[in-house]
Amino acid sequence: MKRVVITGMGVITPAGNTLTDFWYNIVNGNSGAAPITRFNTEHFKTRFAAQVRDFNPADFLDKNEIRRSDLYSQYALVAAGQAIADSGFDLSQLSPFDVGVIFGSAQGGFQTFEEQVMEYAANDRRPHFNPFFIPKTLVNMASGLISIKYGYMGINYTPVTACASATTAIMDAYNYIRWGKARVMIAGGSDAPVTEASIGGYNALKALSTRNDDPKTASRPFDISRDGFVMGEGAGALVLEDYDHAIQRGAHIYAEIAGAAMTADAYHMTATHPEGAGAIQAMKSALNDAGLNTGDVNYLNAHATSTPVGDLSETKAISAVFGGSKNLHISSTKSTTGHLLGAAGAIEAITAIKAVQENIIPPTINTQEIDPAIPTDVQIVTRQALEKTVNVSVSNTFGFGGHNGVVLFKKFEA
Repeated sequence: MKRVVITGMGVITPAGNTLTDFWYNIVNGNSGAAPITRFNTEHFKTRFAAQVRDFNPADFLDKNEIRRSDLYSQYALVAAGQAIADSGFDLSQLSPFDVGVIFGSAQGGFQTFEEQVMEYAANDRRPHFNPFFIPKTLVNMASGLISIKYGYMGINYTPVTACASATTAIMDAYNYIRWGKARVMIAGGSDAPVTEASIGGYNALKALSTRNDDPKTASRPFDISRDGFVMGEGAGALVLEDYDHAIQRGAHIYAEIAGAAMTADAYHMTATHPEGAGAIQAMKSALNDAGLNTGDVNYLNAHATSTPVGDLSETKAISAVFGGSKNLHISSTKSTTGHLLGAAGAIEAITAIKAVQENIIPPTINTQEIDPAIPTDVQIVTRQALEKTVNVSVSNTFGFGGHNGVVLFKKFEA
């Protein structure tokens, strides 16, 4: 089994469109939530979201790329481009079949689908669809477009495990490299769900916060007054690399992937298991895969979306696995970024990696009074970042359908 390291990272998020800006805003708790500007929200229960700001695809992509791609694919292409440039690996030194792309998404080209169907309905149902309508909506298209742009001819597909999609992509990429099936993999996730149908649909599920009077404090994981998640959007991308190849070319290495695992709750379409049964096993399996003990873990980036049920079940699971370990602190950076759905696992993996690199645990902002139902042996970092040695970090992500994904990262040692 080969060792796998992270050599490049890229982000397009509500908290910043470069890795430097993203990390600064995550550490300092600068919320990306604000009133929605993309459409008229007058009749919506939720009128705010964590939108990507100051993003002009023409700054990064040519006219044909923009014309042929949905916003979610544009986010993915730009984030992947950042990660590839950050990594600095040279395709000319590899077979194109040794480099692959696994890029997750929960909703794919949702915006394109909505726009085209609404236009069709408004036009007396006369079919005048864009010739790129179908390819732009496909959930696998971001992964395909990245490979087309850069000439990567290896393993290429898109896992769809709702909000765990990017974590699934990272785990699969990790496995393919350690099995010797690839040398370099681009992995991550992207979603652009700030649309009328998406906001309306999640409102119907009663999943979104309705704190329209104060969007920036609406995402408050673990707080007794939490009332739902804040919709986010964007993309995160990571370059995973065979350790030997990375060392041979003198790559900068952020961290090493220590282990990963997935389970299913087999419980409910949208709700997590109340006692976190699937999450417990996913964390245990990931630790076992890494050959680590619970006391080795210093930071856990929680999935915690600020929903009443989800935050409680996850903290119960963390308590059950880590047994009140004094070495472990947790936080939820969705309090800053909102919930990026299929991209969440990527930007939160990047957060977990940066925590290992910088020895800083980002805070859970907006949390004023921790829900008394949350186990008291779970140490939650709130309000301000915590400086401490982080040798091992964990990223949890859970998705509708009962998908549980866990990835562990550790400090790189040659």
